[in-house]
Amino acid sequence: MTDKKISKNEENWQEIFKDYSILENIEKHGLFEITSKDIIKYREPRLMTKFDQFVNLPGIFKENSLSILPITRGTYLIGNFHAYEKLPNNKDIKIKKINLPNEIKSIQTDNIYSESIALNCAFITGMINEIAQEELFPTISGRMSTLNFKYYIESINKNIKFSILVKNSQCEIDGGFEGKKKFVLIEAKNYSPDDFIIRQLYYPFRLWKSKLDKFIMPIFMTFSNDLFTFYKYEFKDPLHYNSICLVDAFCFKLSTEDIQIKDITELLKNLIIVLEPKVPFPQADSFERVVDLLSLLMEKNLSVEEITDNYSFTSRQTDYYSNAGRYLGFITKKHENNNVFCCLTKKGIETMSKPFKQKYLSIINSILEHEVFYKAFKTRLNKESILETKEIVRIMKECSIYKVESNETFERRAQTIKSWIEWIFNLIK
Repeated sequence: MTDKKISKNEENWQEIFKDYSILENIEKHGLFEITSKDIIKYREPRLMTKFDQFVNLPGIFKENSLSILPITRGTYLIGNFHAYEKLPNNKDIKIKKINLPNEIKSIQTDNIYSESIALNCAFITGMINEIAQEELFPTISGRMSTLNFKYYIESINKNIKFSILVKNSQCEIDGGFEGKKKFVLIEAKNYSPDDFIIRQLYYPFRLWKSKLDKFIMPIFMTFSNDLFTFYKYEFKDPLHYNSICLVDAFCFKLSTEDIQIKDITELLKNLIIVLEPKVPFPQADSFERVVDLLSLLMEKNLSVEEITDNYSFTSRQTDYYSNAGRYLGFITKKHENNNVFCCLTKKGIETMSKPFKQKYLSIINSILEHEVFYKAFKTRLNKESILETKEIVRIMKECSIYKVESNETFERRAQTIKSWIEWIFNLIK
Protein backbone atom coordinates (compact mmCIF):
# COMPACT_ATOMS: atom_id res chain seq x y z
CA MET A 1 0.00 0.00 0.00
CA THR A 2 1.63 3.26 -1.12
CA ASP A 3 1.08 6.74 0.23
CA LYS A 4 -1.56 8.72 -1.66
CA LYS A 5 -0.06 12.12 -0.92
CA ILE A 6 2.75 13.30 -3.16
CA SER A 7 5.37 15.62 -1.70
CA LYS A 8 7.16 18.36 -3.62
CA ASN A 9 10.27 16.20 -3.65
CA GLU A 10 8.30 13.29 -5.10
CA GLU A 11 6.62 15.45 -7.72
CA ASN A 12 9.88 17.10 -8.83
CA TRP A 13 11.89 13.88 -8.94
CA GLN A 14 9.22 12.28 -11.11
CA GLU A 15 9.70 15.18 -13.53
CA ILE A 16 13.50 14.89 -13.41
CA PHE A 17 13.41 11.13 -14.01
CA LYS A 18 11.18 11.72 -17.01
CA ASP A 19 13.07 14.71 -18.47
CA TYR A 20 16.52 13.09 -18.12
CA SER A 21 15.42 9.50 -18.92
CA ILE A 22 17.15 8.42 -15.71
CA LEU A 23 15.76 4.88 -15.56
CA GLU A 24 16.73 4.22 -19.17
CA ASN A 25 20.23 5.59 -18.57
CA ILE A 26 20.71 3.47 -15.44
CA GLU A 27 19.51 0.41 -17.32
CA LYS A 28 22.11 1.14 -20.00
CA HIS A 29 25.07 2.48 -17.98
CA GLY A 30 24.42 1.29 -14.40
CA LEU A 31 24.65 4.81 -12.91
CA PHE A 32 23.37 8.30 -13.62
CA GLU A 33 25.24 11.49 -12.82
CA ILE A 34 23.27 14.64 -12.09
CA THR A 35 24.36 18.13 -11.00
CA SER A 36 22.95 20.78 -8.71
CA LYS A 37 22.48 22.97 -11.80
CA ASP A 38 20.19 20.29 -13.24
CA ILE A 39 18.22 19.90 -10.00
CA ILE A 40 17.82 23.59 -9.18
CA LYS A 41 15.61 24.05 -12.26
CA TYR A 42 13.01 22.09 -10.31
CA ARG A 43 13.72 22.80 -6.63
CA GLU A 44 16.50 23.72 -4.19
CA PRO A 45 19.09 20.83 -4.40
CA ARG A 46 19.61 20.84 -0.63
CA LEU A 47 15.95 19.86 -0.18
CA MET A 48 15.99 17.42 -3.08
CA THR A 49 19.03 15.33 -2.13
CA LYS A 50 18.97 15.00 1.68
CA PHE A 51 17.51 11.61 2.50
CA ASP A 52 18.91 10.69 5.92
CA GLN A 53 16.65 7.64 6.26
CA PHE A 54 15.42 5.19 3.63
CA VAL A 55 11.83 6.25 4.37
CA ASN A 56 12.66 9.80 3.18
CA LEU A 57 13.49 8.64 -0.36
CA PRO A 58 10.91 9.64 -2.97
CA GLY A 59 8.73 6.78 -4.16
CA ILE A 60 10.35 6.68 -7.59
CA PHE A 61 13.68 5.87 -5.90
CA LYS A 62 12.18 3.19 -3.65
CA GLU A 63 10.19 1.56 -6.44
CA ASN A 64 13.34 1.20 -8.54
CA SER A 65 15.75 0.32 -5.67
CA LEU A 66 17.76 3.51 -6.15
CA SER A 67 19.48 6.02 -3.89
CA ILE A 68 21.62 9.11 -4.40
CA LEU A 69 25.14 9.94 -3.19
CA PRO A 70 27.26 13.10 -3.56
CA ILE A 71 30.61 12.84 -5.39
CA THR A 72 31.60 16.53 -5.63
CA ARG A 73 30.27 19.71 -4.07
CA GLY A 74 27.65 19.94 -6.80
CA THR A 75 27.44 16.49 -8.40
CA TYR A 76 25.53 13.35 -7.42
CA LEU A 77 25.32 9.73 -8.55
CA ILE A 78 22.02 7.84 -8.71
CA GLY A 79 22.27 4.06 -8.67
CA ASN A 80 21.20 0.76 -7.16
CA PHE A 81 23.28 1.40 -4.04
CA HIS A 82 23.08 -0.41 -0.73
CA ALA A 83 23.26 2.99 0.97
CA TYR A 84 21.44 2.54 4.31
CA GLU A 85 22.13 0.66 7.54
CA LYS A 86 19.40 -0.67 9.86
CA LEU A 87 19.64 0.26 13.52
CA PRO A 88 19.18 -2.52 16.10
CA ASN A 89 16.34 -2.50 18.63
CA ASN A 90 17.58 -0.30 21.48
CA LYS A 91 15.03 -1.78 23.91
CA ASP A 92 17.47 -4.63 24.54
CA ILE A 93 20.30 -2.28 25.61
CA LYS A 94 20.83 -1.90 29.35
CA ILE A 95 20.22 1.70 30.50
CA LYS A 96 22.81 3.32 32.72
CA LYS A 97 21.93 6.36 34.83
CA ILE A 98 24.39 9.23 34.81
CA ASN A 99 24.51 12.61 36.55
CA LEU A 100 24.80 16.08 35.08
CA PRO A 101 27.56 17.85 37.07
CA ASN A 102 26.16 20.12 39.80
CA GLU A 103 28.10 23.14 38.53
CA ILE A 104 26.38 22.98 35.12
CA LYS A 105 23.42 25.38 35.21
CA SER A 106 23.08 26.37 31.54
CA ILE A 107 21.73 22.93 30.55
CA GLN A 108 18.34 22.09 32.06
CA THR A 109 17.37 18.42 32.07
CA ASP A 110 13.78 19.39 31.19
CA ASN A 111 14.88 21.33 28.09
CA ILE A 112 17.14 19.02 26.08
CA TYR A 113 15.55 18.98 22.66
CA SER A 114 18.16 20.08 20.11
CA GLU A 115 20.86 17.76 18.76
CA SER A 116 23.62 20.18 19.75
CA ILE A 117 22.48 20.45 23.39
CA ALA A 118 22.03 16.67 23.61
CA LEU A 119 25.56 16.19 22.25
CA ASN A 120 27.01 18.75 24.68
CA CYS A 121 25.18 17.01 27.53
CA ALA A 122 26.57 13.64 26.44
CA PHE A 123 30.11 15.02 26.57
CA ILE A 124 29.75 16.95 29.83
CA THR A 125 28.35 13.92 31.68
CA GLY A 126 31.20 11.68 30.52
CA MET A 127 29.08 9.40 28.31
CA ILE A 128 31.37 9.83 25.29
CA ASN A 129 34.56 9.32 27.31
CA GLU A 130 33.09 6.15 28.80
CA ILE A 131 32.31 4.75 25.35
CA ALA A 132 35.75 5.62 23.98
CA GLN A 133 37.53 4.46 27.17
CA GLU A 134 39.73 7.53 26.91
CA GLU A 135 39.68 11.18 27.92
CA LEU A 136 38.49 13.17 24.90
CA PHE A 137 38.21 16.83 24.01
CA PRO A 138 35.70 18.43 21.58
CA THR A 139 37.64 19.64 18.54
CA ILE A 140 35.61 19.93 15.34
CA SER A 141 32.03 20.17 14.06
CA GLY A 142 30.10 21.46 11.07
CA ARG A 143 30.54 21.26 7.30
CA MET A 144 33.86 20.54 5.65
CA SER A 145 35.37 19.23 2.42
CA THR A 146 35.92 15.48 2.13
CA LEU A 147 39.08 15.90 0.01
CA ASN A 148 39.54 13.17 -2.63
CA PHE A 149 39.07 9.45 -2.11
CA LYS A 150 37.82 6.32 -3.87
CA TYR A 151 35.53 3.66 -2.45
CA TYR A 152 33.43 0.64 -3.32
CA ILE A 153 29.74 0.23 -2.62
CA GLU A 154 27.51 -2.81 -3.11
CA SER A 155 24.26 -2.94 -5.01
CA ILE A 156 21.14 -3.69 -2.96
CA ASN A 157 21.16 -7.39 -3.91
CA LYS A 158 24.97 -7.45 -3.36
CA ASN A 159 25.74 -8.92 -6.80
CA ILE A 160 27.54 -5.78 -8.07
CA LYS A 161 30.21 -3.49 -6.62
CA PHE A 162 30.37 0.07 -7.88
CA SER A 163 33.61 2.05 -7.77
CA ILE A 164 32.99 5.66 -6.71
CA LEU A 165 35.44 8.57 -6.88
CA VAL A 166 34.75 11.49 -4.53
CA LYS A 167 36.38 14.85 -5.26
CA ASN A 168 36.00 17.54 -2.60
CA SER A 169 32.41 16.71 -1.77
CA GLN A 170 30.91 18.13 1.40
CA CYS A 171 30.35 16.30 4.65
CA GLU A 172 28.99 17.42 7.98
CA ILE A 173 30.07 16.32 11.43
CA ASP A 174 27.89 16.94 14.48
CA GLY A 175 30.78 16.34 16.84
CA GLY A 176 34.45 15.34 16.69
CA PHE A 177 36.19 14.40 19.96
CA GLU A 178 39.93 13.75 20.12
CA GLY A 179 42.04 11.91 22.67
CA LYS A 180 45.59 10.63 22.83
CA LYS A 181 44.90 7.55 20.71
CA LYS A 182 41.35 7.92 19.39
CA PHE A 183 39.26 10.33 17.36
CA VAL A 184 35.49 9.93 17.79
CA LEU A 185 33.09 11.11 15.08
CA ILE A 186 29.44 11.44 16.08
CA GLU A 187 26.35 11.80 13.91
CA ALA A 188 23.53 12.88 16.26
CA LYS A 189 19.74 12.76 15.86
CA ASN A 190 17.14 14.13 18.28
CA TYR A 191 14.73 11.30 17.39
CA SER A 192 15.05 7.55 16.88
CA PRO A 193 15.07 6.46 13.21
CA ASP A 194 14.86 2.88 11.92
CA ASP A 195 18.01 3.28 9.83
CA PHE A 196 20.50 5.86 8.56
CA ILE A 197 22.47 6.60 5.42
CA ILE A 198 25.96 5.17 5.93
CA ARG A 199 27.47 8.15 4.09
CA GLN A 200 26.93 10.32 7.20
CA LEU A 201 29.56 8.25 9.02
CA TYR A 202 31.62 6.99 6.09
CA TYR A 203 32.58 10.29 4.39
CA PRO A 204 33.83 11.90 7.65
CA PHE A 205 35.56 8.61 8.51
CA ARG A 206 37.49 8.63 5.22
CA LEU A 207 38.37 12.32 5.59
CA TRP A 208 39.83 12.01 9.09
CA LYS A 209 41.47 8.64 8.48
CA SER A 210 43.54 10.38 5.81
CA LYS A 211 44.43 13.24 8.17
CA LEU A 212 45.11 11.60 11.54
CA ASP A 213 47.30 8.74 12.67
CA LYS A 214 44.76 7.72 15.31
CA PHE A 215 41.98 5.17 15.65
CA ILE A 216 38.85 6.68 14.08
CA MET A 217 35.66 5.70 15.93
CA PRO A 218 32.36 6.46 14.09
CA ILE A 219 29.31 6.67 16.36
CA PHE A 220 25.63 7.15 15.54
CA MET A 221 23.84 8.78 18.49
CA THR A 222 20.13 9.29 19.12
CA PHE A 223 18.45 11.32 21.82
CA SER A 224 14.89 10.07 21.97
CA ASN A 225 12.33 9.80 24.79
CA ASP A 226 14.96 11.22 27.20
CA LEU A 227 17.39 8.38 26.41
CA PHE A 228 20.87 8.84 24.95
CA THR A 229 21.68 5.84 22.73
CA PHE A 230 25.05 5.34 21.05
CA TYR A 231 25.81 2.83 18.30
CA LYS A 232 29.57 2.32 17.94
CA TYR A 233 30.66 1.22 14.46
CA GLU A 234 33.81 0.38 12.60
CA PHE A 235 34.58 -0.03 8.91
CA LYS A 236 36.30 -3.41 8.52
CA ASP A 237 37.67 -2.36 5.13
CA PRO A 238 38.22 1.42 4.91
CA LEU A 239 37.83 1.29 1.10
CA HIS A 240 34.45 -0.48 1.32
CA TYR A 241 31.34 1.59 2.18
CA ASN A 242 29.37 -1.52 3.20
CA SER A 243 32.02 -2.92 5.53
CA ILE A 244 30.30 -1.02 8.35
CA CYS A 245 29.93 -3.21 11.42
CA LEU A 246 28.21 -2.55 14.76
CA VAL A 247 30.76 -3.05 17.53
CA ASP A 248 28.70 -2.12 20.59
CA ALA A 249 25.69 -0.12 21.77
CA PHE A 250 25.23 1.99 24.90
CA CYS A 251 22.22 3.65 26.47
CA PHE A 252 22.27 6.37 29.13
CA LYS A 253 19.65 8.30 31.04
CA LEU A 254 20.17 11.36 33.18
CA SER A 255 19.54 10.54 36.84
CA THR A 256 15.92 11.41 37.51
CA GLU A 257 13.20 10.15 39.80
CA ASP A 258 11.64 6.98 38.39
CA ILE A 259 7.93 6.43 37.89
CA GLN A 260 6.56 3.87 40.36
CA ILE A 261 3.30 1.92 40.30
CA LYS A 262 2.16 4.00 43.30
CA ASP A 263 2.45 7.13 41.13
CA ILE A 264 0.08 5.58 38.60
CA THR A 265 -2.30 4.47 41.35
CA GLU A 266 -2.39 8.03 42.70
CA LEU A 267 -2.93 9.39 39.20
CA LEU A 268 -5.89 7.04 38.66
CA LYS A 269 -7.54 8.28 41.87
CA ASN A 270 -7.67 11.85 40.58
CA LEU A 271 -8.36 11.07 36.92
CA ILE A 272 -11.29 12.80 35.21
CA ILE A 273 -12.59 11.15 32.04
CA VAL A 274 -12.92 13.63 29.16
CA LEU A 275 -15.29 13.69 26.20
CA GLU A 276 -13.83 12.07 23.09
CA PRO A 277 -12.48 14.73 20.70
CA LYS A 278 -13.81 14.86 17.15
CA VAL A 279 -10.45 13.95 15.63
CA PRO A 280 -9.39 10.60 14.13
CA PHE A 281 -8.94 7.92 16.76
CA PRO A 282 -5.19 7.17 17.05
CA GLN A 283 -3.53 4.78 14.65
CA ALA A 284 0.05 5.22 15.85
CA ASP A 285 1.49 1.98 17.15
CA SER A 286 4.77 3.37 18.52
CA PHE A 287 4.20 5.81 21.35
CA GLU A 288 7.94 6.51 21.43
CA ARG A 289 7.48 8.14 18.03
CA VAL A 290 4.62 10.26 19.35
CA VAL A 291 7.03 11.57 22.00
CA ASP A 292 9.70 12.10 19.32
CA LEU A 293 7.30 14.26 17.31
CA LEU A 294 6.36 16.31 20.40
CA SER A 295 10.07 16.80 21.13
CA LEU A 296 10.80 17.97 17.58
CA LEU A 297 7.97 20.49 17.82
CA MET A 298 9.51 21.91 21.01
CA GLU A 299 12.27 23.31 18.78
CA LYS A 300 10.00 24.81 16.13
CA ASN A 301 6.72 24.40 14.28
CA LEU A 302 7.08 21.98 11.37
CA SER A 303 5.08 21.66 8.19
CA VAL A 304 3.61 18.26 7.41
CA GLU A 305 5.97 18.10 4.44
CA GLU A 306 9.03 18.91 6.58
CA ILE A 307 8.15 16.10 8.99
CA THR A 308 7.79 13.64 6.11
CA ASP A 309 10.89 14.78 4.22
CA ASN A 310 13.31 15.03 7.15
CA TYR A 311 12.29 12.59 9.85
CA SER A 312 11.42 8.92 10.12
CA PHE A 313 7.82 9.19 8.85
CA THR A 314 6.04 8.42 5.60
CA SER A 315 3.36 10.95 4.67
CA ARG A 316 0.68 8.60 5.99
CA GLN A 317 2.57 8.16 9.27
CA THR A 318 2.98 11.94 9.59
CA ASP A 319 -0.79 12.16 9.38
CA TYR A 320 -1.32 9.34 11.89
CA TYR A 321 1.21 10.58 14.47
CA SER A 322 0.26 14.25 14.26
CA ASN A 323 -3.39 13.24 14.71
CA ALA A 324 -2.39 11.15 17.73
CA GLY A 325 -0.90 14.34 19.20
CA ARG A 326 -4.14 16.19 18.40
CA TYR A 327 -6.18 13.45 20.08
CA LEU A 328 -4.18 13.93 23.28
CA GLY A 329 -4.49 17.72 23.11
CA PHE A 330 -0.77 18.31 22.53
CA ILE A 331 -0.75 19.29 18.84
CA THR A 332 -2.78 21.64 16.69
CA LYS A 333 -2.59 22.12 12.93
CA LYS A 334 -2.47 25.52 11.23
CA HIS A 335 -2.82 26.42 7.56
CA GLU A 336 -0.32 29.02 6.32
CA ASN A 337 0.76 29.87 2.75
CA ASN A 338 -0.72 26.68 1.30
CA ASN A 339 1.11 24.59 3.91
CA VAL A 340 -0.20 22.69 6.93
CA PHE A 341 1.94 23.22 10.04
CA CYS A 342 2.00 21.14 13.21
CA CYS A 343 2.41 23.19 16.39
CA LEU A 344 2.35 22.37 20.08
CA THR A 345 -0.65 23.60 22.01
CA LYS A 346 -0.24 25.42 25.34
CA LYS A 347 -0.87 22.05 27.02
CA GLY A 348 1.77 20.44 24.81
CA ILE A 349 4.41 23.07 25.62
CA GLU A 350 3.67 22.96 29.35
CA THR A 351 3.84 19.15 29.41
CA MET A 352 7.09 18.87 27.43
CA SER A 353 8.71 21.58 29.61
CA LYS A 354 8.33 19.55 32.81
CA PRO A 355 11.07 17.46 34.47
CA PHE A 356 11.20 13.78 33.44
CA LYS A 357 8.82 12.23 35.97
CA GLN A 358 6.23 15.01 35.86
CA LYS A 359 6.37 15.12 32.06
CA TYR A 360 5.68 11.42 31.59
CA LEU A 361 3.01 11.32 34.29
CA SER A 362 1.27 14.20 32.49
CA ILE A 363 1.46 12.29 29.22
CA ILE A 364 0.11 9.14 30.90
CA ASN A 365 -2.73 11.21 32.39
CA SER A 366 -3.57 12.57 28.93
CA ILE A 367 -3.82 9.02 27.60
CA LEU A 368 -5.82 7.51 30.46
CA GLU A 369 -8.33 10.38 30.67
CA HIS A 370 -9.85 8.82 27.54
CA GLU A 371 -12.37 6.21 28.65
CA VAL A 372 -11.25 3.42 26.31
CA PHE A 373 -7.60 3.71 27.39
CA TYR A 374 -8.62 3.96 31.05
CA LYS A 375 -10.70 0.77 30.88
CA ALA A 376 -8.04 -1.09 28.90
CA PHE A 377 -5.35 -0.03 31.38
CA LYS A 378 -7.44 -1.07 34.40
CA THR A 379 -8.03 -4.47 32.76
CA ARG A 380 -4.29 -4.83 32.07
CA LEU A 381 -3.46 -3.95 35.70
CA ASN A 382 -5.29 -7.06 36.81
CA LYS A 383 -3.43 -9.33 34.37
CA GLU A 384 0.16 -10.48 34.05
CA SER A 385 0.02 -10.69 30.27
CA ILE A 386 -0.53 -8.27 27.39
CA LEU A 387 -4.20 -7.78 26.48
CA GLU A 388 -5.50 -9.71 23.50
CA THR A 389 -6.93 -7.78 20.57
CA LYS A 390 -10.41 -9.24 21.08
CA GLU A 391 -10.43 -8.03 24.71
CA ILE A 392 -9.55 -4.50 23.60
CA VAL A 393 -12.16 -4.52 20.82
CA ARG A 394 -14.79 -5.52 23.37
CA ILE A 395 -13.78 -2.56 25.59
CA MET A 396 -13.78 -0.24 22.57
CA LYS A 397 -17.33 -1.19 21.68
CA GLU A 398 -18.44 -0.31 25.23
CA CYS A 399 -17.06 3.22 24.83
CA SER A 400 -17.86 6.20 22.68
CA ILE A 401 -15.22 6.39 19.92
CA TYR A 402 -15.23 8.89 17.08
CA LYS A 403 -15.80 7.36 13.62
CA VAL A 404 -14.59 3.81 14.28
CA GLU A 405 -17.21 1.52 12.80
CA SER A 406 -16.02 -1.57 10.91
CA ASN A 407 -14.57 -4.61 12.68
CA GLU A 408 -11.37 -4.26 10.67
CA THR A 409 -10.93 -0.66 11.88
CA PHE A 410 -11.67 -1.69 15.48
CA GLU A 411 -8.91 -4.31 15.28
CA ARG A 412 -6.38 -1.88 13.74
CA ARG A 413 -7.05 0.76 16.38
CA ALA A 414 -6.88 -1.92 19.09
CA GLN A 415 -3.20 -2.41 18.19
CA THR A 416 -2.55 1.24 19.04
CA ILE A 417 -4.34 0.91 22.39
CA LYS A 418 -2.34 -2.22 23.17
CA SER A 419 1.01 -0.59 22.34
CA TRP A 420 0.23 2.63 24.26
CA ILE A 421 -0.78 0.63 27.35
CA GLU A 422 2.45 -1.39 27.15
CA TRP A 423 4.44 1.83 26.74
CA ILE A 424 3.01 2.98 30.10
CA PHE A 425 3.89 -0.34 31.77
CA ASN A 426 7.45 -0.15 30.40
CA LEU A 427 7.87 3.25 32.09
CA ILE A 428 6.97 1.88 35.50
CA LYS A 429 9.88 0.74 37.64
